[in-house]
Amino acid sequence: MDLKERVSSVIETVRPALQADGGDIEFVDVLEDEKVVLVRLRGACHGCPMSMMTLKGYVEQVVKEQIPEIKEVRLAE
Repeated sequence: MDLKERVSSVIETVRPALQADGGDIEFVDVLEDEKVVLVRLRGACHGCPMSMMTLKGYVEQVVKEQIPEIKEVRLAE
């Protein structure tokens, strides 16, 4: 399994928690040279004041625990 497939798989494991609060997450890409994951927050997560806490404190932590070479999770532009 390549890096993008591994990241996508981990993102799928965090989706139910976000969906339970009316939100969602979409895996966009991996910047492999920088080891950065790009995602989009959807639904209630999009524009929520707590979205950065969710992104950094939950999503990023889970991704980095499962795939240690990942350095950061960011919102896609």
